[in-house]
Amino acid sequence: MFKKILAAVNEHLNSEISARYALQFAKKANARIYLCSIASIGLSSKAFQAAEEAVRRLSLRAEELGVKSDCVLETGDPLKQIKKIVTSEGIDIVFASTRREDVKKRFFAHTTARQFSLGLPCSVALVRVVHLGRVHPKTILVPLRARLDHIAERAYFTTLMAGAFDAGIHLFHAAKPMTRFFHGEIHLTPVEWEARLPADIALFIEYLNRYNVAHEKTLIPGIAGRTITVEAAAKKHDLIIMGASERGLLSSLLRGNPVEQVLRETPCNLIILKPRQ
Repeated sequence: MFKKILAAVNEHLNSEISARYALQFAKKANARIYLCSIASIGLSSKAFQAAEEAVRRLSLRAEELGVKSDCVLETGDPLKQIKKIVTSEGIDIVFASTRREDVKKRFFAHTTARQFSLGLPCSVALVRVVHLGRVHPKTILVPLRARLDHIAERAYFTTLMAGAFDAGIHLFHAAKPMTRFFHGEIHLTPVEWEARLPADIALFIEYLNRYNVAHEKTLIPGIAGRTITVEAAAKKHDLIIMGASERGLLSSLLRGNPVEQVLRETPCNLIILKPRQ
């Protein structure tokens, strides 16, 4: 499923850390990796040199890991150039880092990272780096919505990331609290919540079982965005893997956007997966 991987590298350190996730992922998947740096028009020579040096370091690291790699250094519009490479080389997934300005903006839909997620004809893993020293996760938190698309790909991606670092997987679902008229909120036991497990999450777990991947799961009532960040902080997880939000701008205005909230508040490194296979 993931045989060709592209890591987008620029002059910022976050992109190099994101690419190192991609390298470990490529090793586990036995895939070829394309280390790609696109210098946008007007980029300073100092920034271009920093990006070039990062690609060189990553190429050496790929050689150490036994991962086949190609280095691509181009100029132009990053989205257009990477899209061209994705199409011509048959790339399966692109790893790209978010930027500080992406986190500060109110609506993630208008960021460069989001443009990659929406504009590329392949799967995209957007990486937000919070802790530079925790690139080798030991526990991975995987929040799951009640309705999931591309379940097989999501489960396989999670399996490969966990296997790449020999990390434990902790599944998490924040369900809407149940209420009864005149009786207020109903508090269910963990066993009762599991009995109400949505069908898509049950299928996701079935795929993990097929891959013989050990995992724990937590099912609690709560609001998705804030509950995820609290869970990650309380259990001291090293990495969160969650799906990209399908909500549009109007829906985000009215109901909020859990992915955007976790992007701003995450206490650990975060990967937002946009599956397309």
